[in-house]
Amino acid sequence: MGAGGNMSAPSTKKGDQSVLRRAPHSKPPFTLSQIKKAIPPHCFQRSVLRSFSYVVYDLIIVSLLYFAATTFIPLLPTPLTYPAWIAYWICQGCVCTGIWVIAHECGHHAFSDYQWLDDTVGLVLHSLLLVPYFSWKYSHRRHHSNTGSLERDEVFVPKPKSEMSWFSKYLNNPPGRVLTLTVTLTLGWPLYLAFNVSGRHYERFACHFDPHGPIYSDRERLQIYISDIGFFAVVYGLYLLAAAKGLTWVICIYGVPLLIVNSFLVLITYLQHTHPSLPHYDSSEWDWLRGALATMDRDYGILNKVFHNITDTHVAHHLFSTMPHYNAMEATKAIKPILGDYYQFDGTSFYKAMWREARECMYVAPDEGSDQVNKGVFWYNNKL
Repeated sequence: MGAGGNMSAPSTKKGDQSVLRRAPHSKPPFTLSQIKKAIPPHCFQRSVLRSFSYVVYDLIIVSLLYFAATTFIPLLPTPLTYPAWIAYWICQGCVCTGIWVIAHECGHHAFSDYQWLDDTVGLVLHSLLLVPYFSWKYSHRRHHSNTGSLERDEVFVPKPKSEMSWFSKYLNNPPGRVLTLTVTLTLGWPLYLAFNVSGRHYERFACHFDPHGPIYSDRERLQIYISDIGFFAVVYGLYLLAAAKGLTWVICIYGVPLLIVNSFLVLITYLQHTHPSLPHYDSSEWDWLRGALATMDRDYGILNKVFHNITDTHVAHHLFSTMPHYNAMEATKAIKPILGDYYQFDGTSFYKAMWREARECMYVAPDEGSDQVNKGVFWYNNKL
């Protein structure tokens, strides 16, 4: 997932051409067990107290921001309230994204050694952020099991050129990219949960709120009901709060920060798995290790720490998802010599990378004239 603690993010920043150089796609000359042996054993140890310290710290910051917004912003002269609210929204949204990340860690059983504790903490935190915890937990687990697979991955699955929408060519320009990014960042997360937009193709309608949908197995359905109860309980609580405080109050205090959380969630996931240098594979080429390595560590500056380094230790997270986030930076430094060119890091500013990837990564296709060996390896392209 990421890393907390005092260790800094990977500092290597490649030039533009080096960053865009294709990652290796052949079978790696190392195994998962060899990678694991390079990591200090303590990196895999989960501490309840240390994990909870991040929860408490984030909740304290959230409470202080709430207190400042409700106490001091109303006292400001009207012209100053606008920048004050914007500052509150951005800060609160970023801190709550960190809380989202901790709940994500619970879904991976990386919070503690106790599954019931992980699920309890994850259910509470994710429900408060309007995330159906168990529903997402199981679909996200399948993403980790099938990363980089064009047939079986669960999120941001790129399309081949033949499946591009008829209107795609009209969006392949700066105004079209602005529109696409705006819709993706604001509506992408709820559309994914409700309608599986950008997710894996299923033969029938797939929805994260449907316990009997094709995403879930029979043994998982009861927990999907529990997720729905948690989600709609918070929705009902927000309704009661709006009735007491007013809809505008709820939107300003909770709604806009939540929109920022959702936007960062989508952006982080998008940039982790969308890059001109990353391969995707069909069933003839895909295997778990190559798929797990087809991910990109990114640099969000100071936000790396706010987001508990989900941003710059994602490669390690895909290899060992039960590792607690506060040890993942140390693990990342340990595995880089083993991975060599298979380790992918792009230090481009996230806002520049977002625009570049929206421009360059429209669909995937094998190289023209690919031989029999490489025809199952797909690369991003933008030539419509």
